[in-house]
Amino acid sequence: MKMFEKQIKLANPRGFCAGVDRAIDIVNRALEIHGAPVYVKHEVVHNKFVVEDLKRRGAIFIEEINEIPDGSLVIFSAHGVSDKVEAETKERNLNFYDATCPLVTKVHMEVVRHARANRDIILIGHEGHPEVEGTMGRHIDKKNSNIYLVQDNKEALSIKIINQDNLAIVTQTTLSVDDTKSIINILKNRFPKIKIPKKDDICYATQNRQDAVKQLALESDYMIVVGSINSSNSNRLKELAEKCGCKSVLIDEFDDLDLSQLDGCKNISITAGASAPEERVQEIAQALEKYIGAPIIEDGKDEENIFFKLPPSLR
Repeated sequence: MKMFEKQIKLANPRGFCAGVDRAIDIVNRALEIHGAPVYVKHEVVHNKFVVEDLKRRGAIFIEEINEIPDGSLVIFSAHGVSDKVEAETKERNLNFYDATCPLVTKVHMEVVRHARANRDIILIGHEGHPEVEGTMGRHIDKKNSNIYLVQDNKEALSIKIINQDNLAIVTQTTLSVDDTKSIINILKNRFPKIKIPKKDDICYATQNRQDAVKQLALESDYMIVVGSINSSNSNRLKELAEKCGCKSVLIDEFDDLDLSQLDGCKNISITAGASAPEERVQEIAQALEKYIGAPIIEDGKDEENIFFKLPPSLR
């Protein structure tokens, strides 16, 4: 049996999650049924290659609803949109499909429910991220409820809340699990009556990919995360590997890799964010195999079996 000095491990699970699969399928089915162009509010998922492929098929990505011509079809991205965006779409009588990940929709509904109960709400998330903007924009009952954004431990320690006795937490779905737990612990200590979600808002795919990376990072000299720079969950994977003491890089394709960083690395691992296509992972792994002459090993098993249905009119 041939022994190799170096090896390349592929993390499991990795890559596309059910919400991303659904969002991409919605755009593709809409193009098949209605023809091009189809307008998409924001990048449907945060991946350069997915977006470029959909553009070639006839998708046009826009940031404002007023950019869309009358009578057109629009799709809301997997990150979700604010109540204002949805209302504006309906006011203009634009046809639309909602590709919001069902797990993001769950958080939107939590915000609405807490506001109706006159609770103040703390959203843990990253300012400027489209999911956070959409979730903040679902808080429309401002008379008896306030919503606050907390991004880190420092803000959790300093934030001033008006209604401390009637307060709830919701979170962005693509955060670091460990960082979020730390923030929640600070908030629980400061506001003992705070309501915590019965089930974690951080999505199953984010948690599973972080768990796989945490283990692999302890066994690896170098971690390659396949994903785009604007992908929140991909960035969290890179940060997590580094926190575990493993050098890490976030890349879209093999040409983005600085091969000199691999000098002296025997155990190289590859994972992918929830919006990164598997074909890109395989291209990078095979190019790396050819470059360093090491075998590719699947690490662990992908036991995810989550599936989200398409809207009835697209099935």
